[in-house]
Amino acid sequence: EGRCAVCGDNASCQHYGVRTCEGCKGFFKRTVQKNAKYICLANKDCPVDKRRRNRCQFCRFQKCLAVGMVKEVVRTDSLKGRRGRLPSKPKQPPDTSPVSLITSLVRAHI
Repeated sequence: EGRCAVCGDNASCQHYGVRTCEGCKGFFKRTVQKNAKYICLANKDCPVDKRRRNRCQFCRFQKCLAVGMVKEVVRTDSLKGRRGRLPSKPKQPPDTSPVSLITSLVRAHI
């Protein structure tokens, strides 16, 4: 079990190119998807650690970028949840009435 590159919390795997905790992963994803712009009320060097990571969104996002999190890897709304699957076809119930079944068999036999 490693540490989050952004805040130092426990992190078990990589997200957006960097080992991060679930909190920083979600924060980074939401920020990129909403194209959010934050303002630092201090000197743009606020401490970002597990205890204080929610105090300044500007500095937290800057640290996400500084440690190498990649904005381009975040899926936009149109691709959310897709993971490369093809769009599913609308399912239509098969036509299994006896008449249509017999008609299909007769056509196939001719």
